[in-house]
Amino acid sequence: MVHVAVLMGGWSSERPVSLSTGEACASELEASGFKVTRVDVDRSISSTLENLKPDVVFNGLHGPYGEDGAIQGILEYLDIPYTHSGVMASALAMDKERAKTVARRAGIPVAEAQVMHRLDAAPKHVMKPPYVIKPVNEGSSFGVLIVGEDHSTPPQELYSDEWPYGDTVMVERFVHGRELTCAVMGDVALGVTEIQAADGGWYDYNAKYAEGGSKHVLPADILPNVYQEIQTLSLKAHKAIGCRGVTRSDFRLDDRVNGTGELIWLEVNTQPGMTPTSLLPELAQHAGHSFGELLTWIVEDASCRR
Repeated sequence: MVHVAVLMGGWSSERPVSLSTGEACASELEASGFKVTRVDVDRSISSTLENLKPDVVFNGLHGPYGEDGAIQGILEYLDIPYTHSGVMASALAMDKERAKTVARRAGIPVAEAQVMHRLDAAPKHVMKPPYVIKPVNEGSSFGVLIVGEDHSTPPQELYSDEWPYGDTVMVERFVHGRELTCAVMGDVALGVTEIQAADGGWYDYNAKYAEGGSKHVLPADILPNVYQEIQTLSLKAHKAIGCRGVTRSDFRLDDRVNGTGELIWLEVNTQPGMTPTSLLPELAQHAGHSFGELLTWIVEDASCRR
């Protein structure tokens, strides 16, 4: 019986999401016939894994240290096969500035952006509103601020001594329109989902994870050529950044009446959520893969030197 250690929790802002992801995956892997050990990750993870000696590590972590190449480096050092992307791709995808640079060079459309210290973005608008301020290496919409055309100054939260998301932020042009996402499984792009926040706002933390926080329209009701283009760009981003296993790319599409018509790639998620409200399991199901089949595929795809 294959012994899978499911890593979850950790100490990033996304700990609660990771615990939900980890438990959902651990339970389903047990149901699929794997021996599973749940590991709530702390800073003694290296010795914990050396004692456990699992055959495979399923990485259910999110955010810094779990999604940015750090835990991947430990697993490479311990020579334990692991799931999802490797050290370089994880670090690159987590850094929004560098990921955007690679994507642009690969011919993927991205929004104009500047990277700076948060205190330099606070006194006055460094870009004509509307724009978005986001930490360069956080996920789950933590620390994301939307600056509308009616804002006379940038958000004053940027001045706070209690700002927990690091001092480097990206100021990015806001793209109007619809929120779309597409998953990649190996070398195959799955379907495209439109995400509609239940309150009519943007896809923030509550919309992502609260029950009923968002509506998922799958397949997305968009033109067939746009649907295919999103699939093409998702696979292109997956390959350009060097990702492995499963990923999910997010997009904005401005197909409003009198809109720009532009399709913009936002980011690639190398550790997509596996919570009950998550998009990847839903996209896999739409493609004919049950949750158990998806997780089995991810485990069987695991390796070192990814």
